[in-house]
Amino acid sequence: MAVRHSVVAAAAAALLLPVLTPAGALGAPSGGTAIQPPGKQDVAIGSGGAVSSVNPYATQAGLDVLRRGGNAVDAAVATAAALGVVEPYSAGIGGGGYFVRYDAATGRVSTIDGRETAPAKMRSDSFVDPATGKPIPFAEAVNSGLSVGVPGTPATWQKALEDWGTIPLASALRPATRLADEGFVVNEEFRAQTAMNEERFRDFTSTAALFLPNGQLPIVGSRFRNPGLARTYRELAREGVDALYHGDIGRDVVRTVQHPPVAPGADGVVRPGLMERGDLARYAAVRREPTHTKYRAWDVYSMAPSSSGGTTVGEALNILESFSPSQGDGTQMLHRYLEASRIAFADRNRWVGDPAFSDVPAQELLSKGFAKDRACLIRPDTALTSPLAPADPRVPGSACTRGTGSEEPYEGPSTTHLVTADRWGNVVSYTLTIEQTGGSAITVPGRGFLLNNELTDFSFVPLSAGVPDPNLPGPGKRPRSSMSPTIVLDGGKPMLAIGSPGGSTIITTVLQTLVNRLDLDMTLQQAVSAPRISQRNRTVTDAEPAFLDSPERGRLETLSLFRVDTDRVRA
Repeated sequence: MAVRHSVVAAAAAALLLPVLTPAGALGAPSGGTAIQPPGKQDVAIGSGGAVSSVNPYATQAGLDVLRRGGNAVDAAVATAAALGVVEPYSAGIGGGGYFVRYDAATGRVSTIDGRETAPAKMRSDSFVDPATGKPIPFAEAVNSGLSVGVPGTPATWQKALEDWGTIPLASALRPATRLADEGFVVNEEFRAQTAMNEERFRDFTSTAALFLPNGQLPIVGSRFRNPGLARTYRELAREGVDALYHGDIGRDVVRTVQHPPVAPGADGVVRPGLMERGDLARYAAVRREPTHTKYRAWDVYSMAPSSSGGTTVGEALNILESFSPSQGDGTQMLHRYLEASRIAFADRNRWVGDPAFSDVPAQELLSKGFAKDRACLIRPDTALTSPLAPADPRVPGSACTRGTGSEEPYEGPSTTHLVTADRWGNVVSYTLTIEQTGGSAITVPGRGFLLNNELTDFSFVPLSAGVPDPNLPGPGKRPRSSMSPTIVLDGGKPMLAIGSPGGSTIITTVLQTLVNRLDLDMTLQQAVSAPRISQRNRTVTDAEPAFLDSPERGRLETLSLFRVDTDRVRA
């Protein structure tokens, strides 16, 4: 694989993030110091490797590791650790994620499932209020210890470095530790995200003390330091991840989950969590075979369950493969993309969960025969009605049935993604998260990081009465995710590596970008920049504001494929 080719793919891929994404390539100047961030670039072309993330400080941390001879895995961990400093509301060691890696020497793609797990005391009705028999209000569940899953990010870093890296965890943490010590320059986005969370941050003394200095929002242009996180990183560097899963950091996490540091006069009920130290000790990041589908000329690899990303993107692509890109214009391609996504989400909601607890028919969902049968539902002049009923991929004849199903449950919109490539042609696509922007809003006192609210990704109650739900809570169970870190190979060599934040819209963002690039022959920049529209088997089809002003809206309306209701696009 030509290194230059992998650099362009990696740099452009992370443009899927919803802000102008910094990308750096060795061989192209990146600039910057520990305090002033390096400049942002849409696309960087160079030699020797590349790093792309949502934040220039984090990108710089990964580039520095590559310059010192590290590989793509080393750089990915260093970048992720730095994101825990500068993007603490989206990711950090209090969360989890999914790690996908292409090995240039073997041509193989491997993955790590670093998803959080539920405590041993969690039951299927843990999010049901015993006083009312109804689900706990979602906001109340989020801002509580009950929502916190056992973190998987540190274990993911350790496993990735042990299996494929060239440097120890201590070295990978060094740039992030320095960044936490010296601080970073607060920008408008960091202040805005803090303001968005200000009310709930004030409900927890440790969170307010860290992210609302002197009781105020951080000032744009000021330097934000996090000495607690620097101390935590040093402890991880010295003792390894056992410091979290068996040591003092874990002790502090459990104490915080069980006894959230609620501020006097805090609004609402803050429920304690169920996590115990034994839950941390039992945690393991899991190596899984990636999902794989052959889409036209390309091999598409992504994340298997517990994530639903790989199976749902893969099923939708397989459905689309029943139609030639030449069969109709771009409007029909967009219509078919929406319908394929709708169908795949109907099946995802019924069948995908933690494979350790449910019989997930992943291979059947990715079957070409099943996809061909499901494609029979798509008509060029009619849109399907949501919520569409799922089909059973193991039962012949069920795929073309039109019926009524259930809408997906809510999933938090945050998360972050990064891509790295090295001089040897190895590539990493890594999505990590703490769920909501700001997670549970609970900071571990003195430790400098927020805890996740990933357990709210479980279904609080079954989606359909009398139908088994694979995503109900359970002891030790991983909640279903939509994270879709993806690597596409062309002739066995990386063509692009992509991923996105956005909760369940991660799946449609990745899918639409692949359709734009592979079927509509857009450049990567065009594929990423095109207005996005998202159908997830819901009555409402979400659309970016730019789409409402696009020619495609009018063309689809002319075909009666959807209609607009105020500021929403309805299927």
